[in-house]
Amino acid sequence: MTDELDLLKSALQSAPAPDAAAKTRALRLAQENFAQLQETAAAARPTPKATFLETTMTMLTSNLRPALYATSCLVMAGAAFVTYQGWDATRPTVTTHEPAALELAPQDEAAVARTDMPMADMAEAEVMEAAPSPSPKVSKRVRPQGATLGKLSATNPSAADNVIAPPQPDREIFAGEAENPVKVTAEDPISTFSIDVDTASYAYVRAAILDGALPRPEAVRVEEMVNYFTYAYPAPSDAPFSTNVAVTSTPWNPDTKLVRISLQGALPAIEDRPPLNLVFLIDTSGSMQAANKLPLLKQSFRLMLSELRAEDQVAIVTYAGAAGTVLEPTPASERAKILAALDTLEPGGSTAGQAGLHAAYALAEQMTDGEEVSRVLLATDGDFNVGINNPDALKTFIEDKRDTGVYLSVLGFGRGNYRDDMMQTLAQSGNGTAAYIDTLAEAQKVLVDQLTGALFPIANDVKIQVEFNPSVVGEYRLIGYETRALNREDFNNDKVDAGEIGAGHQVTALYEVTPVGSPALLNDPLRYGEAAAATDNEELGFLKLRYKTPGAAESTLVETPITDTADRRASAGWAAAMAGFAQLLRGSNYTGDWTYTDAIALAEASKGADPHGLRAEAIRLIKLAESLAE
Repeated sequence: MTDELDLLKSALQSAPAPDAAAKTRALRLAQENFAQLQETAAAARPTPKATFLETTMTMLTSNLRPALYATSCLVMAGAAFVTYQGWDATRPTVTTHEPAALELAPQDEAAVARTDMPMADMAEAEVMEAAPSPSPKVSKRVRPQGATLGKLSATNPSAADNVIAPPQPDREIFAGEAENPVKVTAEDPISTFSIDVDTASYAYVRAAILDGALPRPEAVRVEEMVNYFTYAYPAPSDAPFSTNVAVTSTPWNPDTKLVRISLQGALPAIEDRPPLNLVFLIDTSGSMQAANKLPLLKQSFRLMLSELRAEDQVAIVTYAGAAGTVLEPTPASERAKILAALDTLEPGGSTAGQAGLHAAYALAEQMTDGEEVSRVLLATDGDFNVGINNPDALKTFIEDKRDTGVYLSVLGFGRGNYRDDMMQTLAQSGNGTAAYIDTLAEAQKVLVDQLTGALFPIANDVKIQVEFNPSVVGEYRLIGYETRALNREDFNNDKVDAGEIGAGHQVTALYEVTPVGSPALLNDPLRYGEAAAATDNEELGFLKLRYKTPGAAESTLVETPITDTADRRASAGWAAAMAGFAQLLRGSNYTGDWTYTDAIALAEASKGADPHGLRAEAIRLIKLAESLAE
């Protein structure tokens, strides 16, 4: 019995004479089928699903005689097709499946040309191009950070899925300053600084520790670690805020004392607050594509919208390559319209920060009419690479803009290329605050629970100056506030900018002071210096504070003596625990033999009321840091 394979063999041995027209039609048909089988013009050719013999057998079964007649033409067409692909049956080809929506940058054309390259050759090409660009607009392959390069071979085709680029380099920059030194009171009795209510450092430290690594020392700002938490300070009666002083023992040094200066802002009823003009200035550059950047940003602003009132207005400006207005000023009551505008945002392009700031300020000034509070709320990873990217130039630009009365606050997102130095420059120069959003829970805290304090100022240019008594205090040091230091003469100069206090805000500052004659004194007396004259005044020092009410040109002075008996009942335990924890992270020179275990014990003993679980979370962080440090 003759089967179909025998018929095929017989036909191949005595093929009919070639037909030029049939050959032309077959080649054209092969080329058309080849083009139609491609997913996109840029994608690789798919590996054939059936062998040449299987294809021919299918044709024979359907109609044998026409197949025999066209056999020669198909053999030639098949040979041309195989040659065109450069197919080698012993070496598998790589087939990529890129989404049609992604467009490759021009520099990726070479990568497109080799998508049908055999794996062994592609391995070498991938290694040659392994170094990632700082802010890639489109990535050819999605590679989990931290994985290693997979080895490619003809016997391991699945290794193609393991070809990944090395982790992105750490390009994070912090506005870190050296730790405040100990001052000799007889030589330098005056300490002057601007208050600070930022909390970005604590949230960043938390994110780093939860990622399994201790933060870099310059990322830790002690005052922000302390001020992240709320305290039971007395409310003001007839002033924008109250001032309180407490003196306690120092946990890490029993021979020194801890002076705690605290401010408590008034919290007016929500119905008494003025209308808000809010411009969301959103970074939509390529560096914002990670899940903890633009996607988290959108979710955070969704939470915030529920806290706004109908008379508030919202506008949205984005910047990536160029700035543009996504949403014109819109009443906050039109929630669906605002959310729809947010949903359209997608990352891509470089970071034109300067253009974005110009556009946002112009829109905020246009919205201002009357007694409203106008604020630009910048959300970014701080990676400014187009326009102003120098902190000094940026500071000058923002300082010029703050004279318009528009406040600027900053929300930082993401890891890897986070620019803390830019965040600090923007917030401090723009009469605003800086926060770092690492989770949706942090967004709830900053943009919902503390919204009033974050957006509505009650006092501007708040400065503190302390004069220590050299006959009582031999040495002192301000713990933290390194980036907020002011010159002595700046205190009485109302033209010098300082920090702002929002409605309900709290501020805590700590000094470690060493009494005269204490064994903890670090400096020897001068051989030719004059010893401080003993007096009957037992004050440790004298606190002076200046502030301006919003819109005022002249400041108001508040004065308070600091005595060793001041508020002895007050406990600085939790603030001291956080300050000690922060100093351990920074590698401070002044904590002696104090350890993470000591910080944990003090924090647990002074935890107090913790309605939101933030203090319990901090204790867990200290324990994690202790393990990481070991």
